[in-house]
This record gives sequence, C-alpha cells and structure tokens, in this order.
Amino acid sequence: MTATRWARTAMPRLLFTAAALAALCASLAPAAAETLILSLSTHRVAITSTYTGSSIVVFGAIERDERTVARAAPYDVVITVRGPRRTTIVREKERVGPLWLNTSQRRFVDLPTYLAVLSSRPIDEIAGGAFLTRYRLGLDMQIATPGMEHLASEEPFREALLRLKNDQGLFTEEPRGVTFLTPSIFRAPITLPAVAPTGNYDVEVALFVDGAQLARQTTNFEVVKTGFEQATVTLAHDHAIFYGLGVVAMAVLFGWLATIIFRRD
Repeated sequence: MTATRWARTAMPRLLFTAAALAALCASLAPAAAETLILSLSTHRVAITSTYTGSSIVVFGAIERDERTVARAAPYDVVITVRGPRRTTIVREKERVGPLWLNTSQRRFVDLPTYLAVLSSRPIDEIAGGAFLTRYRLGLDMQIATPGMEHLASEEPFREALLRLKNDQGLFTEEPRGVTFLTPSIFRAPITLPAVAPTGNYDVEVALFVDGAQLARQTTNFEVVKTGFEQATVTLAHDHAIFYGLGVVAMAVLFGWLATIIFRRD
C-alpha cells in the first residue's frame, strides 16, 4: 500500500476517532455552573513613615450559567489571604534551675507571614471532617503539615504559633467576615497591621453550597515601601558600601555636634 493510498483510507478514520474522543472528554468534564468575579479596593498598599496599618476590601459576585437552576441552599464563601512565605521557628522553653533554656523547637517551613481566613459563617458549619483537610480550610489546616495534623506532639507548637501571631495581628480568623449584600454579591474587609511584611499577598476565594465546592478564584495585592524608607532600603541593598560610609559619616557628624552643644566652658 502506497503512502498516498494509506492517507486516503486511514487518515479519515483517525480523524473521526480523535473527534469522538474529544467529544467524550468534553461530556465527562464537569460544567462550571457558577463562576466568581472578584475585585479589590486596591492592589497596592504603600508603607510610608506615618503608616499605621491598612485595610483592603474584597468585592465578589457569583455569576450563574443560564441553564443552571437556582440553588435550594444559600451560598457560602471562604476567603484565605496569605502573605509572603518564610520559615518560622517556634521554641519551647523550660526552667532548668535558675535559667530558662530552649529544650525543643518546631520549624514551620514555607509558612505565610500573614494569614487571614474570612468566611460567611463558621468554617465547621460550612464543611467538616475530611472536607476541611482536603481543601485546607481554616487557620489550623493552613499551618498544619500535611499528614501530621493530628499528632499530639505537633499541637503545643501550633497553639504557640497561633497565639504569637494572633498577638501581632498577623493571623486572624473571622467566621462572619464575609457579608452578602445580595444573594450573589458579597464583600469582606482585610485588615493589615502595621507589622505586616512587604511583598505579594495572595487572596483565594472559594464558593460552597451544602458543603460542596462550586468554584475557586484567586487575585493578589502587594505591600511596598515608598518614599524615604524605600530609598534607604534600596541604597542599603544595592550600594552597601556607600550606605555604610554614609552611616559612619552621620555618626561622626552627630557625635561632633553633641560635643559642641553640650561642651562645658
């Protein structure tokens, strides 16, 4: 059989088979009945010398497919905000005689420096059990190492981490932080403390109904230093030698001025 004859007889069958497989895959893929449309009040938070914290508002709309019937149960929304990731070490101290010594520690690798979970109602009312672990909903699931969530040895360190971060305002959980303005439009404020680190922040919004996830969408914003603070950081990072010489020169200058001002005659 020549190549030309094979192309005339076999190619149509191959094309028909490929088209049938594509149609079958399309029919098996779940249809996206609901989609999320998100917007932030700002995508850039500027830190200046008078910065004392900030707040960003997440606005969302639920768009339904025209062929989708109305849901019998109301929608639930869970918003998770994660700051830049770093390694955090939590140490346990014990008293040994007159001294307090670090006896053990737990290293949380690639942990968000800022973490906020906001929901339309308490997480355990939206979903529970294996569903929480699968989708890592809530602060406990966000800081737990996969496969080690229920180890007794991990619990004291997780509790200490949550307590320390809560005191700084860096870890928060708001079970009523998402407000529905209409059955399909919602808003949620994200509070950033003054100690929130600079960098990119991811905002993940998940839509649920009757404990089942319908849609998930992400957006982001950044926290940056501006003005004199940013100029100082840039100089120290990109021109370390000149920054060091400048600091030494300023120290000598202020020392000399102090001797002139406070000199005794």
